Amino acid sequence: MDITPASGSKRGGWKAFAFIIVAVAGMSLGSTGSLENLIVFFIGELNMKRITAAQITNVLNGCTCLFPVFGAIIADSFLGSFIVASISFCVALLGTVVLTLMATLNSLRPQPCDDGSKLCKPPSEIQDAVLYVGLTLITVGFGGVRFTIATFGASQFDKAEEKGSFFDWFFFTLYIASIVSMTAIFYIEGEVSWGVGFGLCALATLIAMVTLLSGYPFYRSDKPQGSPFLDLARVPVASVRKWKSQLSSRVEEYYGGHDGLVPVFVATPGKRLRFFNRAALINEGDIQSNGAIAKPWRLCTVKQVEDFKSLIGIMPLWSTSIFLSTSIGIEGSLIVLQALTMDRHLGSHFQIPPGSIPVILLVSTAISLPLIDRVLFPAWQKLIGKPLTPLHRIGIGHVFSVLSCAVSALIELKRLNIAHRQQLQEQTNLEVAMSALWLCPQLFLAGIGIAFHFPGQVAFYYQEFPESLKSTSTAMISLIQGIGYYMSTAVIDLVQRITPWLPDDINHGRLDNMYWALFVLGVLNFAYYLVCSALYNYVAV
Repeated sequence: MDITPASGSKRGGWKAFAFIIVAVAGMSLGSTGSLENLIVFFIGELNMKRITAAQITNVLNGCTCLFPVFGAIIADSFLGSFIVASISFCVALLGTVVLTLMATLNSLRPQPCDDGSKLCKPPSEIQDAVLYVGLTLITVGFGGVRFTIATFGASQFDKAEEKGSFFDWFFFTLYIASIVSMTAIFYIEGEVSWGVGFGLCALATLIAMVTLLSGYPFYRSDKPQGSPFLDLARVPVASVRKWKSQLSSRVEEYYGGHDGLVPVFVATPGKRLRFFNRAALINEGDIQSNGAIAKPWRLCTVKQVEDFKSLIGIMPLWSTSIFLSTSIGIEGSLIVLQALTMDRHLGSHFQIPPGSIPVILLVSTAISLPLIDRVLFPAWQKLIGKPLTPLHRIGIGHVFSVLSCAVSALIELKRLNIAHRQQLQEQTNLEVAMSALWLCPQLFLAGIGIAFHFPGQVAFYYQEFPESLKSTSTAMISLIQGIGYYMSTAVIDLVQRITPWLPDDINHGRLDNMYWALFVLGVLNFAYYLVCSALYNYVAV
């Protein structure tokens, strides 16, 4: 992750990097501080039940992860990454201001109550409306920034190694800023004031937005290329309409484009997924006299066909990562509920905020990223003679994530045994006599897994996606996270319905069984990943 001056270009390079990375830091501070501690805010300030708060938090996280996909589509097709990121920052700033007002003004919150009991008064319709307006603005805003700015940053560089270095710095900054937010800002929210904490998130978002806009003279422009999705959609339609046509091995039988006078013949489509090659097969009446396509939904270029096939080829590998995000979403919400029942004291005067426990995951990830880049990669290259590919990196991440589930189950079993002994001896379940630091090993393993598979996935998609879909490529990991959060909410709801594992008081449940189920499914998913990766052929070489 060495930073060296850009050469040969007045715009872009590491000059632009300085502005973008500061914006990333501010975005991460603001989004983490306003979104990741909401489960504690919902329980303590809005009188929600614990499992309900966990499910709503997962839905919000899912929305935040899905909006980057819509932002990427708009960036690729119409506005460009810089404009989408700038507008999204404005929306996010408004959302943090609304949340700050709600935390500050008593009239916008229900009366304080004891931990979501049945006697607690829920928020009024007006209070709910203000809450959901703020949450909508935050999820749309930060969702629109998160990976659009990653694509914009990578577009400032020419060399593949510089782009890879940027992604390492992007994730490193993202996690370090999140660590600061989950310690300092979470502490302020829990021990000083939610209003002050959310206000700091708004300030960080404002600074990030101003910094991004200030760097405009140093950026390379990223021009949208129209709607690539419409072009790709034509491929399966044209293929089906020509399903009776016989494929040919002759270059002149396939349409490569036109130069304004006659068709251009570049090459025959590749052999994989040959059915779709029919979309580029020239039939009578498909081409106008000037060489242009006469019927767009009957004829596509060879490049459009190959781009479409590359996306289809990636989908099985992409689907293997859905379980990883589902598992992370489940662990991320339930681990806060575990922490709420455990001893969180460090010394006699300081108590760790429950929402800050997952910071161990971010610390592990932040430490692992430079070690992987500076130690593991060179060692692998020296011993094996070949670089560690993105698919290797993703596979290693799978292994650590599965191990994390097994360790989570063992630690939860220990916590339950202590809780049951306390209930027999003291008839109380207010706090289990077990340090919350016991949750660190599972978070440490999960953090190593994230350091491997998230950057590996971003690099893989950026490398393998068509040029016209670069913003969408980096947003694919966000789409996976979003689906994972929604799946985690659905899984928790299903488990609550069909098993006694997840009651509102987890001391009377079997959360360890939940983790063991994730472990078994993780092993099966890893086997599926090995099959998909073995069958995959790289598009970019």
